[in-house]
Amino acid sequence: MTDPRPLGPVLENWSPPPAPSGEVLEGAYARLEPLSAEKHAALLFRAYESHDAVWDYMPYGPFHSAAAYHRWVKSVAGQGDPFFYAIQDKATGAWGGVASYLRIRPDAGSIEIGHINLSPHLQGTRASTEAFVLMMKWAFQAGYRRFEWKCDALNKPSRRAAQRLGLSFEGVFRQHVVVKGRNRDTAWFAAIDKDWPSLSAAYDVWLSANNFTADGQQSERLGDLTQLARTSDDPALS
Repeated sequence: MTDPRPLGPVLENWSPPPAPSGEVLEGAYARLEPLSAEKHAALLFRAYESHDAVWDYMPYGPFHSAAAYHRWVKSVAGQGDPFFYAIQDKATGAWGGVASYLRIRPDAGSIEIGHINLSPHLQGTRASTEAFVLMMKWAFQAGYRRFEWKCDALNKPSRRAAQRLGLSFEGVFRQHVVVKGRNRDTAWFAAIDKDWPSLSAAYDVWLSANNFTADGQQSERLGDLTQLARTSDDPALS
């Protein structure tokens, strides 16, 4: 007889993972350190300066003085949730962006990456891609079951980045929030723990030095490598 009340599978040997606690995340191209006003704010402000468009989809900014940005960094650095990282491009030594873990739910095994803000010099680099990979790697190796990415539905570059990384499109929450006095519909993407082995293998192939020519051109595209791990693609990008 069919059970009239189906239940989800029991999670054998699962326990809530730890919250992020400030580990430095370092790869071949990127280094992520917990965000510090004293160490990073002035350098990040210079990276963002005169590029106001990087703040278009953020709930704060742009900042038109180093002091104002320093105050903002000081107000968010050191929090448990969101937990901010500064991102360094190891090839140049420059600090060029931030990202954070947020909506950290160890009890559910769920964690989100957000507050992503990359300076023009960091955008499109191997370092920026590896920064996201390092954050995802830490989360899944720590025991999280779900890794989320959300963005303004109008933010096509962010939607492309999520799909390129192999996160599956899960839909759009209409009239989700109000940001800077404007409506925001929110596009949702996620990867789950069973996706991680395939995604990790794809990242290893793409990040390999053998995947790039002497002038930095990629042989294999990351979006092609991660395609099999995605359960759904973003229709807005087709």
